[in-house]
Amino acid sequence: MVHLFDQELEDRLIRYATIDSQSDEASKSSPSSEIQLDILRLLEDELVGIGAKDVRLTEYGVVLATIPGTVDGPTVGLLAHVDTAPQFNATDVKPRVIRGYNGGDITFPDAPELVLSPEEYPYLAEKVGQDIITASGTTLLGADDKAGIAIIMTAVRHLLNHPEISHPTLRIAFTPDEEIGRGVTEPLPNDLAADFAYTFDGAAVGEIEYESFSADAAEINITGISIHPGLAKGKMVNALHLASKIITTLPQATMTPESTEKREGFIHATQMHGDAAAMTIKISFVKIAVCKPKGDLLQQVCLAVQATEPRAEIKCTIRPQYRNMRYWLETDMRPVDLAREAAIKLGIEPVSVPIRGGTDGSILTEMGIPTPNIFTGMQNIHGPLEWISIQDMSKATKLCLTLAELAAKPTN
Repeated sequence: MVHLFDQELEDRLIRYATIDSQSDEASKSSPSSEIQLDILRLLEDELVGIGAKDVRLTEYGVVLATIPGTVDGPTVGLLAHVDTAPQFNATDVKPRVIRGYNGGDITFPDAPELVLSPEEYPYLAEKVGQDIITASGTTLLGADDKAGIAIIMTAVRHLLNHPEISHPTLRIAFTPDEEIGRGVTEPLPNDLAADFAYTFDGAAVGEIEYESFSADAAEINITGISIHPGLAKGKMVNALHLASKIITTLPQATMTPESTEKREGFIHATQMHGDAAAMTIKISFVKIAVCKPKGDLLQQVCLAVQATEPRAEIKCTIRPQYRNMRYWLETDMRPVDLAREAAIKLGIEPVSVPIRGGTDGSILTEMGIPTPNIFTGMQNIHGPLEWISIQDMSKATKLCLTLAELAAKPTN
């Protein structure tokens, strides 16, 4: 059965997914990559085209817009990010739609060895009969978070076309660089001007997340001694070897993302580059509470490796990235309660589990705008097995509209 929003959501996600918009952690600009401006400018034009007000692309790379309210009420922000993860290829994305999924394995035309199996991914088994979007096997899909963009755009277009639907003023923000932790910059909370907000950047239907992990980022710079290998005895200090020692000394069996789950924190080595003369390692510490113990562990490992080779120089710098948004949201649960009420009204069971990472909402919440995270349906993100159900996106769109209607009602 085709639902009200299915075709629009499909068209939007496919259109947005084909635009390469990877962020670049090595860049200091905002947005971090010029290609993100391609989709940001497209969204700016689309918002103007559907009749949104105050549409602008800020100098720090965020598209902002207003959907004027039909009644008084709190100003509600709706956010999604335009960038895709730098960890996997996102160039030449070829989205495809599998209509009426039959419950079997899904294969990929450009990577025949890949298999998306409902046995390995049980959530897929629940989607028999639904329409599934994947990429072709050599790229990620980019539903993270272009599904969120499609959901918000579809919902606000519907509101603008149906002024009889009561809703307060809505503020739209499409951000860059969320995947590298730089989507929310200092001017955004004031420019957004929302009482509370929602990021549409979650996974399974029903997820309403108000608890994230906290994270710190470490950069380790290793300087060795370079000399011709034919003259190296007793003189060379190979930075590659020291970098390898640091990685292998960190606990592998109990502290990596692939060995932890639920509320267990982890240490995630994200990049290592350089040569025999100098190496850089980038590591994230992600934990439900404070990250300091894991940072202390890394500092101890660096000191121990430094002690094995005093001629080298090893510097470890740690900076905060984001904090568990629950610290602030549990003192003001209005947006969470409203989202749960909207889900229940639609017959969706609300589920709240910690995000094993962070969102733009984590930072916005810390900066004063309570911003829980809402499901979109995205699955297996940041890799070639990424997929999403169009019908899950439709449920998220209806939740977005129901949220807006409920926010318009006076509270007792």
